[in-house]
Amino acid sequence: QMQLVESGGGLVQAGGSLRLSCAGSGRTFSSYTMGWFRQAPGKEREFVAAIRWYTFYADSVKGRFTITRDNAKNTVYLQMNSLKPEDTAVYYCVADATRSSRYSNEYGYWGQGTQVTVSS
Repeated sequence: QMQLVESGGGLVQAGGSLRLSCAGSGRTFSSYTMGWFRQAPGKEREFVAAIRWYTFYADSVKGRFTITRDNAKNTVYLQMNSLKPEDTAVYYCVADATRSSRYSNEYGYWGQGTQVTVSS
């Protein structure tokens, strides 16, 4: 069982930066794929980034966002730079023990989400 708690969301101006954190429970955190999805109002949930021992990103954030993990702290981070108004969304931390995917239905554990708002 994995419980996920996100933090770090907020309001930022376009061009600014934010760092999201996600703390996970359990002694096997290091073996999980960790990731981030986001959902904007009126839009479908979309993949942002994921990390196992490698990383992969959505094209829309590549070069601006960086996902990292600290297994000693059971925490995954999403550093978001050069933020744009279209990055405004609720960001969800996800985890799965066996799969590394861009598809939301393949992640078994979800946090409650943190709001990121980018003003123009």
